[in-house]
Amino acid sequence: MAGRAQIPNKSSALIAMIADEDTVTGFLLAGVGNVDLRRKTNYLIVDSKTTVKAIEDAFKEFTTKEDIAIVLISQYVANMIRFLVDSYNKPVPAILEIPSKDHPYDPAHDSVLSRVKYLFSAESVASGRR
Repeated sequence: MAGRAQIPNKSSALIAMIADEDTVTGFLLAGVGNVDLRRKTNYLIVDSKTTVKAIEDAFKEFTTKEDIAIVLISQYVANMIRFLVDSYNKPVPAILEIPSKDHPYDPAHDSVLSRVKYLFSAESVASGRR
């Protein structure tokens, strides 16, 4: 399949997190955390002192690392870097927006959900269904 991106086949892959402290802590307790040999973690804890530049840098780092399969990002954090999240179009790592304790999930701002809605609306128009 020439036009499709190849998904790397590895024995293990990581989940990266960009979220508030409570969300990251919950996932770390579930075993998602990792620290590599260079003392780099696979998560970023976002608080009131975290700059948008730091969030952008973490997002770019996580989406370019070979060993990360999924990037979980709190939706309110994703809204801070919406231009990056919306412009990301690779299948791996997958970007999933999740709710946080203080910020409820809003499906209107979810980039994955909006792409799915677009694909289904394009399919229904192409097939003549409404």
